[in-house]
Amino acid sequence: MDAEGVLDRVRAEGLLTAGGPVVVLLSGGRDSVCLLDVAAQVAGPEVVLALHVNYGLREAADRDEAHCAALCERLGVELALERPPAPEGNVQAWARDVRYAAAARLAAERDALVAAGHTADDQVETILYRLASSPSRRALLGMAARDGRLVRPLLGCTRAQTTAWCEARGLAWRDDATNDGDRYARNRVRNGLMPALEAIHPAAAANVLRTAQLLRDEAEVLDALVAEQLEDGGEEGPVIALERLAALPPALRRLVVQRLADTAAGKLVPGAARHAEEVAALRRTGTAMLDLGGGIRAVAERGVLRAERGRDRR
Repeated sequence: MDAEGVLDRVRAEGLLTAGGPVVVLLSGGRDSVCLLDVAAQVAGPEVVLALHVNYGLREAADRDEAHCAALCERLGVELALERPPAPEGNVQAWARDVRYAAAARLAAERDALVAAGHTADDQVETILYRLASSPSRRALLGMAARDGRLVRPLLGCTRAQTTAWCEARGLAWRDDATNDGDRYARNRVRNGLMPALEAIHPAAAANVLRTAQLLRDEAEVLDALVAEQLEDGGEEGPVIALERLAALPPALRRLVVQRLADTAAGKLVPGAARHAEEVAALRRTGTAMLDLGGGIRAVAERGVLRAERGRDRR
């Protein structure tokens, strides 16, 4: 795929559409610069809003902001700036939360999508990082091209292709020097693990992506199988008889418990599936509860299981 192929692919995938309002996360790096330009061409600059967050954590932060402002002026795109107060705790998690919270607010105001510039390279790095740090099937699925309002139009393009796009279009970008260090785990995956895997096999990255795609296809089958086991519990959400849960194969039992927890939370509850055997062993009479993590608990009443957010019961 050449530089022009990037635009063709984004159009073909349909995550961005002509006239469809979108908030683009703009760091000033090559991937986000490419995404903003592509979004302006596909959707139209008048419906694109770029969001740049100046965290104030690096000496170059103000120059990054100025670069983004100049880029938006050139492309005829509106720019929204965020300058949050100093962070507390995990800096990476804080920055991510600030960025996506601001994007979600702006998107809600405009009834727009939020577009992030993750590429195929980011996908591979994410899968490898999650595989090392999170023992679950989901770790191998990677990032979804669409998750609610959030879309990743460049997920099928490589970093080399976004670089080629920017060069062909004469668009400058800003490099974050912290990406070259080994302070953060993701950098160690990019700068250490990926070169080692490619030394073993030159198609290592492509093989990871292909495996993830196959697993996502198979995940659709598993999701349908899980749905068949659950019943509609009305306002209480999906339910299942404990007797039925206990009779399921262990793998399916774990998936059912995970689905109940995720549905109750409205998001992924990491590790909930690990409690599947304990959940299946809850007593069939009266009421029994078990913490599944993430503020979610399994509740068994008269032999019927559901999951709910933790709350005081009086």
